[in-house]
Amino acid sequence: MSNIYGEWLKAQREAARLTQQQLAETAVMTRSHIAHIEAGRRVPSREDARRLDRALNTGNVLSSFLPQDDVAVADYFEAALHLEQQATVIREFALSFFPGILQTEAYARATLSTSFPPRSEEECDRLVVTRLKRAGRLADPVTPVVWVLLDEAVLHRAVGSSEIMAEQITHLIRLVESGRVRVHVLPFGLGVHTLMQGMLTLLTFEDQPPVAYSEGIQIGKVHDSPSVVERLEGAYDLALSDAMPLKESLALLRATAKDYAERE
Repeated sequence: MSNIYGEWLKAQREAARLTQQQLAETAVMTRSHIAHIEAGRRVPSREDARRLDRALNTGNVLSSFLPQDDVAVADYFEAALHLEQQATVIREFALSFFPGILQTEAYARATLSTSFPPRSEEECDRLVVTRLKRAGRLADPVTPVVWVLLDEAVLHRAVGSSEIMAEQITHLIRLVESGRVRVHVLPFGLGVHTLMQGMLTLLTFEDQPPVAYSEGIQIGKVHDSPSVVERLEGAYDLALSDAMPLKESLALLRATAKDYAERE
């Protein structure tokens, strides 16, 4: 997205005689997030855009002016999706499902079929397409750098069928063997660890401060406060230090994929 959106937001804020901090307080956002939007480094979620419209009394201009790409994602993931596309380093922690950027089509479809209320086939198709487009970033052999920390539960909770799980794990094995992705498994034997409350993504950029994204049931949040991001990075690093080394993690992936394949 060009910086027209950010420039227009800045003009409206200045016309209202508000500082970035004052607008942030009124719109219930952080000042740094507004600064990044105005500079063209971030795209607000639709909920953020609605809050800005209310705070600036601009009707629905900021909401309707957002890019109308045919991208199907949960509302709370919109901002994180744009950030993921810009990131040069992506560090994932998965508690229950393989991260979206690593999912095969069959695995993605199986995860999306578990929603309540049920999704239509058309909606599910659109969500799968978006998820596969995210995975398309891995076609670049260098950028982004991707590290994945998996709770062992991700490997043993069968999603869909044994065939789907074998394919999904084999896909990840190939990415690891090619050197494209680095994977570490947090074993059951470890017990409680620092990331058990939900999934976490840490994003690093070439020209802006790092951010974090955490997600739970029907809720997701982008964290750009430096102190919060630092704490989440610390929790990730601590969990990573307790994880299985790459070689042992890869051996576990191979054994688990073989086990699923033999169940077919």
